[in-house]
Amino acid sequence: MKHAEIFQAWGRILTGRAPSMSIEITKECPLRCPGCYAYEDAHLGGGVTLRQLSDYKGDQLVKSVLDVVDHHKPLHVSLVGGDPLVRCRELEVLLPQLNERGIFVQVVTSAFRQIPAAWASLSRLNVVVSIDGLEAEHNERRKPATYERILKNIVGHRVVVHTTITGQTMRRDGYWEEFLQFWTPREEIKKVWISLFTPQRGAALAPEHLSIEERDRAIRDLYRLREKFPKLDMAKALIKEFARPPQSPDECVFAKTTLTLSADLRTKVEPCQLGGDPDCARCGCVASMGLAAVGNHALVPGLTAGMIFHASAKIGKMVAKLRTVGPAAAPSCAQEPDAPPVV
Repeated sequence: MKHAEIFQAWGRILTGRAPSMSIEITKECPLRCPGCYAYEDAHLGGGVTLRQLSDYKGDQLVKSVLDVVDHHKPLHVSLVGGDPLVRCRELEVLLPQLNERGIFVQVVTSAFRQIPAAWASLSRLNVVVSIDGLEAEHNERRKPATYERILKNIVGHRVVVHTTITGQTMRRDGYWEEFLQFWTPREEIKKVWISLFTPQRGAALAPEHLSIEERDRAIRDLYRLREKFPKLDMAKALIKEFARPPQSPDECVFAKTTLTLSADLRTKVEPCQLGGDPDCARCGCVASMGLAAVGNHALVPGLTAGMIFHASAKIGKMVAKLRTVGPAAAPSCAQEPDAPPVV
């Protein structure tokens, strides 16, 4: 993160605005991946699920997203889903407009569909391709977004690969070294990010869950693999945070600096983009760990960046209360999708 970006983000926080947004731009996805947090019953708090929400299409989607972004004025927007490539035509219109606004955009996709060639020319766009382990396991869990299709669909682009370490993968020696050996030599891959599986509190034990010993071993592996594979874009300070994750959303810089909206552009995903009731003590979100590392950075002895952030967030909360609020009452989440989004 550049110094200028840090000061810009700080300015947003002081005015009570989240410097980052994450938008579930569609409720649709051609995949049915086991363990997908977005489609869990509790993802949106238990009253409604992602598939039950109204969402937007066509020109209305483009206009509504731009309205939300223009209101909140984030520096960074992540477009997730569902799978954003379901709305590929809309994104071909939307992304250049966000780029012109000077907003950095990240599209997170399974790459089940070819990524448009024009996206490669957008200077503020980052395409993240989600991959679920080695080919045999991935193809079973992520079809139709198989390895073969991904490799075809990312040609001509420079993408980030994101994957998640689970309990199953840690029970096979050398699993993640083999993964990096496959992906990092490829010209289309500019970097790799790795998360650890984050369970929901009270969830029944599942194969994805990491034991304490498996988590510790995964952390040791990441320290070793980052030295061997330069495209594994994970600093030592970031990896260190996996051993001491923020214990609650109030302690998580990422959760407190990111406004996440679901597909109706009204419903907030809380307490963070995982939704539901994540077990923060076992959080493995690479974004959370990255900002935790920034927060724990000592500016001078006895003063960390996180201390300044939390003090600034309190000021921002007071400023937000004083900000003029429009007279219109917020419509319910059940409103028809052609209605303007509440911001």
